[in-house]
Amino acid sequence: MTVLRKYKWTWVLLAVCVILAGYLLWSTYAKPKLPVIRPVADFSMENVDGRTVTLQDTNGQVRLFYFFFANCPDVCPMTTFRLSQVQDILKEKGLFGKDASIVSVTFDPARDTREKIKAFGDKFKADYAGWYFLRGDQQKTINLAMNSFQILINKDQNDNFVHMDLIGLVDREGQLRAIYRPQATAAEIAQGVENLARE
Repeated sequence: MTVLRKYKWTWVLLAVCVILAGYLLWSTYAKPKLPVIRPVADFSMENVDGRTVTLQDTNGQVRLFYFFFANCPDVCPMTTFRLSQVQDILKEKGLFGKDASIVSVTFDPARDTREKIKAFGDKFKADYAGWYFLRGDQQKTINLAMNSFQILINKDQNDNFVHMDLIGLVDREGQLRAIYRPQATAAEIAQGVENLARE
């Protein structure tokens, strides 16, 4: 009893240190949940295999959305390559095709036939078990990009496109949770997908 009284403050101090260390560890590794930005509008488009794909068809998975066109001379190939790196990371984690997928949507369907966007995907070793390359009505696609993702797409009189190079992160319920800018690395994007998939 005397020993307990003698070391009482030592035990109290030790308990406080353990609680403080636990809190610091938790605050370092606990990731705050991403806010819901807005629901993504449903759509109906054609995949490279000719199958119709809707947003509802891919619900239940965390998705990355990217709007592109195959004739793009600069940012689209670079961003698609980064998405291929994300694909590889998610495969290593066992998430790709089961808990996570990538959706690349062309806004140039007149030139981007199924065969053309399949060839585009093949260049980046896309795994079509979890990577959708979609085409649909041009105006509806541009509306989807603008209204759901706030991605601006403009076309000039020479049929050249100027567009924002952004990737949208969509949760299992079809809600936009984050937008990735060009400086985001493949590892950062994959981590965002994993965090949502583990929620």
